[in-house]
Amino acid sequence: MAQQIRSPRTLEGVITVPGDKSISHRALIFNAMATGKAHLSGLSTGSDVRSTIRCLRLLGTNIETIPGTNRVFIEGRKGCFDESRDILDCGNSGTTMRLMAGLVAGQPILSVLTGDESLRSRPMRRIAKPLEEMGATVIASNDGNLPPLVIKGGCLHGIEYTLPIASAQVKSSILLAGLKAEGPTVLHQPALSRDHTERMFESMGVSVRQEGMDLIVCPGNLHAVDITIPGDISSAAFWLVGAICHPNAEIRLNNVGVNPGRTGILEILERMGANILVTNERCEGGEPVADLIARSGSLDGVEIDGDLIPRVLDELPILALAASFAKGITIVKGAQELRKKESDRITTTVKQLSRLGVLIEERNDGFMIKGSGKLSGGQVSSGGDHRLAMCLGIAGLLSSDQITIEGDDAAVVSYPEFWEHLAVLSKD
Repeated sequence: MAQQIRSPRTLEGVITVPGDKSISHRALIFNAMATGKAHLSGLSTGSDVRSTIRCLRLLGTNIETIPGTNRVFIEGRKGCFDESRDILDCGNSGTTMRLMAGLVAGQPILSVLTGDESLRSRPMRRIAKPLEEMGATVIASNDGNLPPLVIKGGCLHGIEYTLPIASAQVKSSILLAGLKAEGPTVLHQPALSRDHTERMFESMGVSVRQEGMDLIVCPGNLHAVDITIPGDISSAAFWLVGAICHPNAEIRLNNVGVNPGRTGILEILERMGANILVTNERCEGGEPVADLIARSGSLDGVEIDGDLIPRVLDELPILALAASFAKGITIVKGAQELRKKESDRITTTVKQLSRLGVLIEERNDGFMIKGSGKLSGGQVSSGGDHRLAMCLGIAGLLSSDQITIEGDDAAVVSYPEFWEHLAVLSKD
């Protein structure tokens, strides 16, 4: 299947993007561990979150979905799960695999976790190593680095561990295991990453103490809480860039999560000179939320590196597209972690945007873009990567000629309504 996109005369409208994927995963997993029942609304509609629901059900969790909605009722397991008689299939979701690994490591059960071809190529030694140090048995292929993972859990002890990279997934996996360990678990972070886990633990009755860059969690029991999940800023990023770079656009995005660990995209776009209004700021369920209004404007090239990279990693492909409309040069460096996503996002971003005439140069840890302010049409491919599929969809809204996108269905992983919303916003 291929999607054909042309630039509309106007981009305008009001939309609500899917629920935040990161928060959706955590709301499900943490409430499954908890004591009590919870109502979750605004869940991400993507297939990644469905993978988490499927795995939790296999471990004995009662999750009732409300047909035709993004709401579920979930009954907590009081910290104890059944051994699954089936393999836990995490689909394309690295978050599902890494957080579920932390969960099952604290259980006296045997679990096998696998995923699709893309997920089976993603590094898991970064969670296997600390979980093994805590006392779990973890067996994996490629010298313990690649899925499938076979985990025999239980009888864990707290550890002091230095994270090799700033990763919310790795951090959360260890913190989850730490809830079932004997003694405190101490994590030394090289830089800050998104803190959804720490915030949700606090709201559910478990304190995560922060001392400088260190995090400390002690064994504890979570208590179920009702959660309304805000819109995913990573999904909103596509429309922000589309509106800013289109010559005649105004898009309003309601109920978007603006957690400081996730707003690197706003900081970078504002530094580039983007016309974005953040309004109706409030707090819901411990998470900051706002409405975002993006309008047509001009951009200047910037350098993106350092501590900003972990806070904007998922948005770098769409930022590369934005940079192609900026005056001057934009450089992204220190982003080698992009090579370990659903695809090698450095190589695939450079390859596909180059096909559209973007002046982009691949580097080992990122890329350099010389802004030209124009895109040509052509045929491109997502390579099965959901974020690249959507990035190319936005490129179609900004190009001088039609763009044909192979593998457009990859968007379903995180944003099933993406192409529908694109059509709603496009006005001729």
